[in-house]
Parts: sequence; structure tokens; C-alpha cells
Amino acid sequence: MKIDLTDTTAGEINKALVQGRRAIGTPAVGMVLTLVIVTDEENAYDALKAANDASREHPSRTLVVIKRVSRSPRDRTTSRLDAEVRVGADAGTGETVVLRLYGEAADHADSVVLPLLLPDAPVVVWWPVNAPLDPAKDPLGALAQRRVTDSYASEQPVRELSARAAAYTPGDTDLSWTRITPWRSMLAAALDQVTCEVKGVEVEGEEFNPSCELLAMWLADRLDVPVKRSLSSGPGLTAVRMDTSQGPIALDRADGSLATLSIEGQPARAVALKRRDTAELIAEELRRLDPDDTYASALRFGVERLNTVPQQTSEAPAEPVGEAEPVAEPEPVEEAAKAPAKKAAARTAKKAPARKAAAK
Repeated sequence: MKIDLTDTTAGEINKALVQGRRAIGTPAVGMVLTLVIVTDEENAYDALKAANDASREHPSRTLVVIKRVSRSPRDRTTSRLDAEVRVGADAGTGETVVLRLYGEAADHADSVVLPLLLPDAPVVVWWPVNAPLDPAKDPLGALAQRRVTDSYASEQPVRELSARAAAYTPGDTDLSWTRITPWRSMLAAALDQVTCEVKGVEVEGEEFNPSCELLAMWLADRLDVPVKRSLSSGPGLTAVRMDTSQGPIALDRADGSLATLSIEGQPARAVALKRRDTAELIAEELRRLDPDDTYASALRFGVERLNTVPQQTSEAPAEPVGEAEPVAEPEPVEEAAKAPAKKAAARTAKKAPARKAAAK
């Protein structure tokens, strides 16, 4: 059932929701959370379809916020709210309200959304595209316990990860991180099968794919080993190779659906590792609403530290040699020995800080 409202208010929308529930014979509210989707007109259909599919696992009230661009100065000063209320089969297993904000109302979307939130239920805000740099400080993001972005949809995904790390707040997450959950599970299970020491890792995937960077940062952060990031033609992540004390371990996925797990001394095994659609990713994120500390730790490791760890390790032994040269100079000691006792003591006292600094 669909109810169209033009130039309406939040109160009228709530009345339409009650009217729609009664019309389809389900007056009770059986939803577990409110999902707020902030998007544009171009991406609204795909985002809403994914949310409806995810609602089969998580019945929710979905609020789609679309900020319409005003074409003239007069339109920018005129506020208007249009809404489309969907209940029943048109809204999955929950309720859907599509909000189109015009003029000044677009700058106060939080005031429009707040009266429509389910009482005493968690709130999740999802930006499929054009996410703010600091989601927690966004007016809509401040209403939520969980804030979902997708750095893969940005123009510069790798740089976006650095911005996310700088502005991270508990409750933030990214669908690029959700995409690598099967990879992380498979690699952890592979290491559980072998008692070994990991010496180095290589992560292979297409360029400008934030999921590849996040997986590399997670491995570097958890294993504390050098991680090399190499490029391939994709799709997405294609391989992870680990050099261990018991031989190589490789997880190779060349076609985007079926992967091969190779462990030294064991037969190669085919494992299902398909690329998941957005509905599956959103459903996974809605299963947990607490802060993801593992994501935070991997994100803060930093993209810039990838591929640089091996160079730092190889150059480290050369630094103490250069610093130790001033300690071996005999000149200050010989001059102090030739001077009178009083002057030698004074010079020794003055030289002592310099010698300590050189020795360090």
C-alpha cells in the first residue's frame, strides 16, 4: 500500500503510517530499529531495494531522506516536504517513508526525521553515497547509535579511509570493511590449522579498492608483520599470500566467486567466497549495533604505513652506526689531559652533557 503526501508535515506522515497499518490489518508495530538512508534521487532506488531485502531479517522502519536541489533563489527560501508512505508488501516486512526535502527544509533534515523515529528503538544511519567526512557530527548521524558509510562509492576511496580514521567515533563503520568479513574468517581459520610464525603478507587486488587496503591494514595490525599491497585487474580482492615458518599459505580468488585455499603440506581446497550484494552487507551490519573495535584498530593503522614497513626494517641497523662515530673522537679527552687540573675539571664538566648526548 502506498500513500502519497504533498507539502506535508511529520504529524501527517505519522497519521498515514497508522492508517496504512490498519488498512492492511496489522495495527501493531513489530519493528526492531529505524534505518535512515541519506541519499540522492539517482541512488535512492538501489538503496531502498537493498534495505527492503535486509528487512526480511531485521524488520525496521526505513526513512529515505532525499535532499532536492533548488534551481532558483526563490525555491531555496521556500520549504516543502513531500512524502511517500509504503506499508505491507511494498515495504518488505517493515514500513518505508520516502522523504523529499526542498528549500530550507533540506538544511534541517534532522528536525524532519526526529518525530518519525521509532520510540525506544536503536537508530542506524546509512549513507550509500556522499557521506560526510565526520558522520558522528552530522545532524542526522548524531541521532544514531550506528553510522554506516561506503568509501568505495567516493571519488578517492583510499584518501577517504584516512579521513575516516581521523574522524572515527565509536559506532562508525564502512561497507568496505563488511565486504572482507568472509576473507578475515577464512584467513583466521587457515592460521588456526597450522602452528607457525607469519613472516610477511601480500594482499593482491584491484587499484583504488578500499576493501583491499582495509584487509592489508587488518593483517598488519593483528600480525605485526610487513604487508605488501600489490595490484591486479580484479574483480575486487583476488589473493592473500602469507609467508610462514611452516611454508606459504595462500587464498586465491581469481573469478570473484570461488577461491582456492592452499596450505603447505595439505591438499588445496576450493572454498565459496563470492562477492556479496548490498542487501547482504546491510543485513550483516544490522546484526550488531555495538562499536566495532577491530575495525577501529585496523582503520587507525593507516594506509600510508603499508609497503613501508620492510624498508624501515632494513634501514634500521644503519642508524646506530652513524650516531656512534662522535663517541670515538679522542680530541676532547687529549686536550683536557694537557691543560692544568683546574681547567681540565672545568672543561670536563662542560663536555660531559655533549658526551652523554653522543653516547645516546
